[in-house]
Amino acid sequence: MSLAAVDWAQPWLAPYRAIGQAAAQAALHSPVAAALQRQAAPDSRPAFVPQSALSAGQAYEAHVFQTGTVPTRDNLHDFFNGLVWLAFPEAKRRLNELQAAEIARAGIGATRGPLRDALTLFDENGAVLDAPEPLWRALAARDWHTLFVTQRALWSGARLWVFGHALLEKLAAPRKALTAHVLRLPAPAAGGSAASCDRALARSLAPDHLAQKPFVPLPVLGVPGWWAGNAAANFYDDPKVFRPGP
Repeated sequence: MSLAAVDWAQPWLAPYRAIGQAAAQAALHSPVAAALQRQAAPDSRPAFVPQSALSAGQAYEAHVFQTGTVPTRDNLHDFFNGLVWLAFPEAKRRLNELQAAEIARAGIGATRGPLRDALTLFDENGAVLDAPEPLWRALAARDWHTLFVTQRALWSGARLWVFGHALLEKLAAPRKALTAHVLRLPAPAAGGSAASCDRALARSLAPDHLAQKPFVPLPVLGVPGWWAGNAAANFYDDPKVFRPGP
């Protein structure tokens, strides 16, 4: 799918809509790196640069950390990565800091190891949930009927931020099975702005905790208001998507 075809009215794009529409329009006539850079604050870091800036053999995460620049290809995947950097800079910097530290400690091997694997999983496919306690308990238990049917009204006081740029790319062509790896927003930030979410999320990204892969799966098109078909309760009667808990 091309940038021109992205539907910015979709609810999961709300945190990115203003900068995303402007950057997408600019990217019709310039490289994605330049289009994203136009949306960045003056002298902000990291800066977006063409993919050719990444030296052969250098780890991407180490390059970002060492140079303060994000090598960016002209595709949807890297475009959404840039939007997440612009919308959630503190959390993205924290993830990159942890990635770079692990690379410096252990190098690049055949496998990433538990912490780098968790960092990559969240960076690519993560989401952050700010929700009343009954919703979080139901999600953690994979009690989909309670989460989406019995307690559906509570979603009016909940927010889900899609953080993973690969998941945002996939949502450009929505499919029922698309599933986020969710972290709960720390309580002090609950009810705040996207900026307060960013700060709280960055502070909560502790390596020992992340290495345990504390994520909870959430099929994102089940969120009320995110897909017309989920207004019917039987939308959730699909065990291939809404799987029972372990």
